[in-house]
Amino acid sequence: MKPTTLPVYYYLDHFVEMLDFVERTYGEILTDEQRSFTARFRILSKDAQCLLIRMVNRRGAIFNRALFKYREITDLEIAARDLIECGHARGLRAEDYSAFVLCLPKTALLDGARAAGFGRDVLTSWSKPVLADFFVAAIPFDLAAKHCGAGGFIALDNTRPIEFLLYLYFGKTVDDLKNFALRDLGVLRTNRETSFSARFADADEAHACFHYSQVLDRIEVRSAGIYAREAAAILDGPPRTTEYAADLAARAACRVGQFFEKQGDKDLAERLYRFGGSADCRERLVRLLYAEGDKEASENLLRDMIDDPESDDEHLFATDFYARKFGGRRTGLCTELLRSGRTIVVDDTHRGNPEAGVAGVLRRLGGQVYFAENTLWHMLFGLLFWDELFESGQLHSGFDWVPHCLRDRTFHRRFASQIDVKLAEIRSGNALPIVLRTVTARWGRPNGVFAWDHVQMGALRALLEGARADGLAEIVQAMCEDFPRTRDGFPDLMQVRDGKVSFVEVKAEGDAIRRNQLTRLRQLENAGIPAKIGRVDYRFDPEQDYVVVDIETTGTWSSGDRITEIGAVKVRNHQVVDEWHSLVNPQRPIPAKIVELTGITNQIVRDAPVFHEVADSFMAFMGDGIFVAHNVNFDYGFLSYEYERLERRFRFPKLCTCVGMRRRYPGHKSYGLGKLCAIYDIELEEHHRALCDARAAARLLNLINKKRDDGISAEAVQAA
Repeated sequence: MKPTTLPVYYYLDHFVEMLDFVERTYGEILTDEQRSFTARFRILSKDAQCLLIRMVNRRGAIFNRALFKYREITDLEIAARDLIECGHARGLRAEDYSAFVLCLPKTALLDGARAAGFGRDVLTSWSKPVLADFFVAAIPFDLAAKHCGAGGFIALDNTRPIEFLLYLYFGKTVDDLKNFALRDLGVLRTNRETSFSARFADADEAHACFHYSQVLDRIEVRSAGIYAREAAAILDGPPRTTEYAADLAARAACRVGQFFEKQGDKDLAERLYRFGGSADCRERLVRLLYAEGDKEASENLLRDMIDDPESDDEHLFATDFYARKFGGRRTGLCTELLRSGRTIVVDDTHRGNPEAGVAGVLRRLGGQVYFAENTLWHMLFGLLFWDELFESGQLHSGFDWVPHCLRDRTFHRRFASQIDVKLAEIRSGNALPIVLRTVTARWGRPNGVFAWDHVQMGALRALLEGARADGLAEIVQAMCEDFPRTRDGFPDLMQVRDGKVSFVEVKAEGDAIRRNQLTRLRQLENAGIPAKIGRVDYRFDPEQDYVVVDIETTGTWSSGDRITEIGAVKVRNHQVVDEWHSLVNPQRPIPAKIVELTGITNQIVRDAPVFHEVADSFMAFMGDGIFVAHNVNFDYGFLSYEYERLERRFRFPKLCTCVGMRRRYPGHKSYGLGKLCAIYDIELEEHHRALCDARAAARLLNLINKKRDDGISAEAVQAA
C-alpha cells in the first residue's frame, strides 16, 4: 500500500485550526502573554510560521539548522531570522550547553575538542555520553560553541504560551501536533461532535491545572534534581481553585513526597503530603508519622479521617490501620476478607483464567453467570446518562472522549435534576426502558465510558431486574458523584439464580485483594446486593466437562485450509455423556492425498453444511468445557480461525492428550494417536475420521485424568 502523503501546509493548517478553536472557545481566559503570542504568530511570514511549527513538533528545544529540510519552507534562513527577531527563537546560550553537545555526532565532538586545545585530554574510545560530560565539565561554553558550530543552531524561546494553548485544546500536556497526524493517517480516532464547550471555567483554574499537569509530566523523568525543582514548583504553585486542580496538585505532591520519603528527607515529604491533602497524601502521612514514632499525631489524623473521610476507600484504610495499630487487631481487613471467602474447587486446567473456571462451576450449580467486573457498571452508567454525557456539549475538542465533568467530579452538580429523575426510575424498577432507548438510538457511537462490543443486554437486564432497586440506585449515585474513584474494583462475576443477582470476586492462590475491590464489595453488601470472595482451589474436578475434539481438514495451514469434519465427545467424571458430529463443506476441493488419508471426498461434503451453519451448535456443545485434543493446537487453531472469520470469539482452556500422555505415561517411542491406541488396547477402527479419533482421544483423556485424580488423592492422604 502506498503511504499517505500529507498536504504541503498540513501542520500549519492544523496549528491555525487549533489557534482559532482556542481563541473562540477560551478567549475570556487567555492572558496578555498568550494573546500577544497569537498576534505575533499571525503577522509572521508563512515560512516563519511553518518553521516555528516544525520546531515545536520536533523533539527537544535546540536544532541544527543544516538539518532543516521542509518542502513548505522557501527560505529557511530568512524564516529563522524572522523567528529570532520576534522572540520565538534565539541563538544558543550557556544553559543549552548539555543539550547542544548531545546533539552533535561523536566525530564532531572529537574534532571540536582538538580544535579547542583539548585533544590530548580525550580518547577516541570514549562513548558519546562520556565525551559530552567532559565538554560540560572541562571546556568553557564559548570555546565549545566556537569550535563545534553553535552558530548553525537555533533554539526555541518562550514556548510556554504554545504549550498552554495546546493544553487547552487537548486537555493534557503535549508539546507537538502529532495527534492531528495520527488522526488524519487513520491511526487515532476522534469524535464527530460539532459543538464543544470549554473544559475550564476560568483563567485561574486553567492555569493552575496547567501548572500541576506540567509538574506531573516532568517528574516522569526520575531525576533527583528534577524532583527537587518540582517540589518547589508544587509548594509555591498557584492556588487550587477547583477540585480538579486540587486533585492534580495532590497527585504530584504524593508522588514527589514518596520520592523524598525514600530518600530519607522526611520533613520535605511531610510538607508535600500536608500540601496535597488528598486521601492518598493523608495515608502516606499517617504511615510516615507512625514510622517516625509520632504515634499521637498519626492517631489523631486517623480519627479525623474516620470522622470525615474523603471517600469510602479512605474510611476503609483509616479504620483498618487504626484497628491494627491502635486497636489490637493483628490482620488487615483485606486479609480477613480474603481468608473468609468461600472456597471453590476449579479444575487446574483453568490456571491462568480462574474467572472462567469459577463461572463454569457456578453455572453447574444453577442459574446464569456473566463476566461483569467494571465493564457491566460502565455500560449501565454510560447508557443511563448518555444524553447528559454526550448530547449536552460536555466534550471539549474532537480529541476528547471522556467528558471533563467526570474527571473533575462536577457531573453530579451540573446535572443534578436529570440524575435525580433517573435514580428515581431505578428505584421504581423503570430504568430498563431508558437503557433500551439509548441502545436503539445510539448503538455503535464511540464514547469514552464503555465499548459497544462489550455490551451484554442480558446482563444489564438481569442486573436491573434482579438487584435490590434502592441499593442499585445507591451504587449509581456514587458513580455520579465521584466517577474517578468508583469506576474500578467491581467483582469479576455476576450470578443470577431465581431472578436474584449476586456478585463474586475471584481470587486464585497468591492473589491479593486490593483496597478498591474491598470497598466495592462493602458498597454492594451495604446496598443489599450480595457480594462475596470466591477463593479458587485448583485440583482435578470430576464434575468438569471435557470436550474431546478431532477435526479433519483440507491441509495443515489453518489460515488457508478449511475443515471438512468435526467430531466431539463430552466427558464428565470419566464417563462419555454426549457426542457431537458434523461433516463440513470446506468450500474448496479436497486434495487427493487428503482423500486417501481420510476417505472424505468432495462428493461426501458437497451437501454438508458450511461452517457458519454449525458454529452455534458446536459452541453450545462446548458450553463451559475444556477443549481437549491430541496435538491440541492443531484442532484449536483451525476452529478459532473459523470463528475469527465469523468475527466471533473462540476461547477455552486447552488440554493436550499427547502432552498429557508423555507426562503421565513416559517411555514410549511414539505418542501418535494410532500408536498409543495400539499400546493401550483402544479401539480405532476408522482412524482419521473425526468422531472415531475423538472417541479414542477421550479414552486417553481418562487415562490421564485417572493419574491426575490419584495424584490429588495421594496428596490429600499425606496432608492428613
